[in-house]
Amino acid sequence: MHTVTVRKVTIGEGIPKICVPIVAPLQTEILKEAEQICKMQADLVEWRADWFAQDDPHAAVQVLAALRGVLGDMPLLFTFRTKNEGGQKQIGTKAYAALNEAAARSGYADLIDVELSAGEDAVKSLIAAAHECGVPVIASSHDFEKTPKQQEIVQRLCEMQRLGADILKIAVMPKSRADVLTLLAATEQMQSYANRPVVTMSMGGFGAVSRICGEVFGSAITFGAAQKASAPGQLAVQELAAALSMMHHSLL
Repeated sequence: MHTVTVRKVTIGEGIPKICVPIVAPLQTEILKEAEQICKMQADLVEWRADWFAQDDPHAAVQVLAALRGVLGDMPLLFTFRTKNEGGQKQIGTKAYAALNEAAARSGYADLIDVELSAGEDAVKSLIAAAHECGVPVIASSHDFEKTPKQQEIVQRLCEMQRLGADILKIAVMPKSRADVLTLLAATEQMQSYANRPVVTMSMGGFGAVSRICGEVFGSAITFGAAQKASAPGQLAVQELAAALSMMHHSLL
């Protein structure tokens, strides 16, 4: 297993790392949330740029620079989540690529998120551009309607690995307890195929358990809410940290 180290945080070993999303439209609000997260038991921060009032790459880089000033040495993940993947806005492929490339080249973002649904050419191009800058890529896929079959989940994650992503992420929506088991079984199965960190989650109330048992099944990052959750079923950071610690000690 190849871990991914950003600043002083190593993803893919030990307790799953807690990532806290920032979801706000204005820079003043974004920086205020960042200041609050710095006081929490968070390992990294995700700036959800689809919530930002502007789509201009230059404006996004200015926010990233300001965030870096607040966060200090805490790793920063840049994510523009498109509407089709559960985000706030839909933008064209060229604009999506321009935003992510600007973030990677800025020197302020430690990771970028690239959606698998952007298509093979766009994904490979963005991964290459990020790697030129020394920035690891989280490839992601989201299904807010259902939980695909176990083999489909595994196939999507394997496709991300084939395209060269450094971290493989999928989030799905359960309609039953059995759906949660499907997601967890796929996560465990991926341990036989993946040579890099995998991040999985089952959303909503049924799926909350998947956010705390990553160390058992093989998910390297879990997302917790500071104030406003960015996806259904996210737990508050303090509760999440306590649950992860309890799970870790039960495994010793």
